Amino acid sequence: MTDPRSGGGLYSTVQAGLERRTEDAAGSLWDELASRVDPAEYRPQLRDDIEVKVFRLRWGNDYAMIANPTDLIHYQLRPEDAELLELMDGTRTIKEIVIEAFQESGDLSLDTVADLVRQLRVGNFLTDRYVDVTDIVRRASDPVSAARTKAREFAKTLSIDWDGAHQLVEWLYRHLLRFFFIPAVVVVSVVVALLGLAAFVAVYRSGRFELGGNSPAAQTLILLGMDYVLTFVHELGHAVVLVHQGRKIKSAGFMIYFGSPAFFVESSDSLMLDRGKRIVQSAAGPFAELVVSALASIYLWAVPDSPAAPFLFTWAVINYFVIFLNLVPLLELDGYFILADLIQVPDLRPRSLRFIRFDLWRKIRRLEHVTKQEVGLALYGIIGVVFTVFSLYTSIFFWETIFGGLISSLWEGGVFGKVLLVVLGLFVAGPLVRGGIALVRAIRRKVKGVIDAVRFRIQTRWRVEAAEMIDGSAMFGDVPADVLSDLAGRVDLRGFPAGKPVFRQGDRPDAFYLVRSGILEVVEEDPETGKERVIRTLVRGDTFGELGLIDGGPRTATVRPVQDAQLFEVDESTFDRLLADMVKVPDFEPTLQQAAALRALPAFASLGSTEIALILDHGRWVSVAPGEVVVEQGQPGDGFYVIGSGQVEVIRDGQVVNTQGPGDHFGEIALLMDVPRTATVIAKTPTQVFRLDREGFEQVVAGAFRRGALAPAVSVGRTAQH
Repeated sequence: MTDPRSGGGLYSTVQAGLERRTEDAAGSLWDELASRVDPAEYRPQLRDDIEVKVFRLRWGNDYAMIANPTDLIHYQLRPEDAELLELMDGTRTIKEIVIEAFQESGDLSLDTVADLVRQLRVGNFLTDRYVDVTDIVRRASDPVSAARTKAREFAKTLSIDWDGAHQLVEWLYRHLLRFFFIPAVVVVSVVVALLGLAAFVAVYRSGRFELGGNSPAAQTLILLGMDYVLTFVHELGHAVVLVHQGRKIKSAGFMIYFGSPAFFVESSDSLMLDRGKRIVQSAAGPFAELVVSALASIYLWAVPDSPAAPFLFTWAVINYFVIFLNLVPLLELDGYFILADLIQVPDLRPRSLRFIRFDLWRKIRRLEHVTKQEVGLALYGIIGVVFTVFSLYTSIFFWETIFGGLISSLWEGGVFGKVLLVVLGLFVAGPLVRGGIALVRAIRRKVKGVIDAVRFRIQTRWRVEAAEMIDGSAMFGDVPADVLSDLAGRVDLRGFPAGKPVFRQGDRPDAFYLVRSGILEVVEEDPETGKERVIRTLVRGDTFGELGLIDGGPRTATVRPVQDAQLFEVDESTFDRLLADMVKVPDFEPTLQQAAALRALPAFASLGSTEIALILDHGRWVSVAPGEVVVEQGQPGDGFYVIGSGQVEVIRDGQVVNTQGPGDHFGEIALLMDVPRTATVIAKTPTQVFRLDREGFEQVVAGAFRRGALAPAVSVGRTAQH
């Protein structure tokens, strides 16, 4: 009897078939798994309830807002990023979205699409719910009660919030406050506010009352409590207008602001309102406070001999002064938001401070032209700083003058009173203490930067890190060890605070940089309109500026940190020496020149050095003679082409449908799917094209997902406070 395992017969045939099926199944499994974990194959789909709104502004600094109404998360986007959202309907992969966006803009912005999708997923804007495993593990390994969490939050931020505020305000609006939006009631309220202001001026000019610090401690505490009641009315005004406009209140709470306890309403949902409605919402708080103060002033004017009159006078003075502070647009309070919306500059304060800190003195020193918009930013920033100091001084004055009686009573009230006074002092001085701590930290960072630079000059460890990072960069991977060692010895370590440009568009190239830490933005500026466009982000290990040293032209963009950054700097003379030493690698300088040529093409202008190097590995320049066919209609598509020079004709079904020249591109659909060419492309003149294969594109897209760069979507909030 024959052993069925001996190699012949039915058993071996069946066994071979099973093995083939097993191998096929295994291959299919791995193919399916690879497809599922490939970020480029992910099909993002926005939730149905997500709201997107684009705001067109007078000065060209347009922006878009996207809202997650469930979690009340809001991202600010560039208008071109908002257009990508229309493609996220679950039917397209990331690669397909990149290609469709590319066909519209001609800019292969891989990082933009990858980072936008990542942040939308983390913010739960997409249909598949994001689970933060790291946070779950952290909370499980260090369980903290809700009370301790709130205590930690208050110690860190001097604020504590309550998530149930929307339900309370909505109930008040339905049962009472909605009547205040009747036009006749609004008119009456305005009249009362004006009459009250006139009554207060009349009482003040009469000279019958004066501010003083001799009030009994109990009366002073009552005054303080009434002030907080008025603060509640102020914040309720903001909140009820938000509810009236159909928006939600994310939270409300308590904080220490400019030395005083304060309430706040987290009204970030107002960012989805039109400009006029946002102005009304910002003005509602001061207006509600103005009406209440007016009622007290009218009573004071009508019954000046009342025993409560001196008390009400002091209270009215405080209220009108606080209303003034809220409406002056120099502090980041209601008046600031009103002004920012009126002039359509939503980031007025940070832009003005950044201009004063990093650009104004440079322009003055170099006698450069200053635009009207820059003059406005400078004036606003300088006046704002002066007014902030004034506000701190007046806050101290009011505490001393109005609450002096309370302070004296507590000081004379024995040990308990002294302890309570110290606690109150620490409580009120919290922002000053935090400001001092922030100043000390800033000085420490500056000193640390100097020390690091000195240590870098004398310690080997830092140089080894620089050498390893340079060796690991895409553009400098072929540098020999001896040249690398010499290069590392000449590298400088430089620190840049957030907002300070490393270099500006138009500057002469004098160095290239390697990111050691931090995140930076590469920004393209329009000198006529002042409009900026972020074309890519840079993170640890990225190089930038080297291609400018190759072509010798002015910088084509500004590089600015969005958080404190440390950079390794290689100056121009060291770079020239590197090129001289690289004679052992004859392809090194030509490769850099090819990279510079690629970056000059619009299709690749937004790509970083790593992506450029990868494209060089998977592409090549092709010279095409006049009349030569580059691609033929009906043939399989396997490459993407960008025209460097010359002209080509696009022919479909025997008819010329288009003529393309330098910077134009064709064949991009072949990067995604194996479909026949839809047209024939023939060189009209001697032409040079760069051909990129599909594999190279897919690797670039996958790399964009692995980078973890800063998302173009910025989480924003808007807090009304008093």
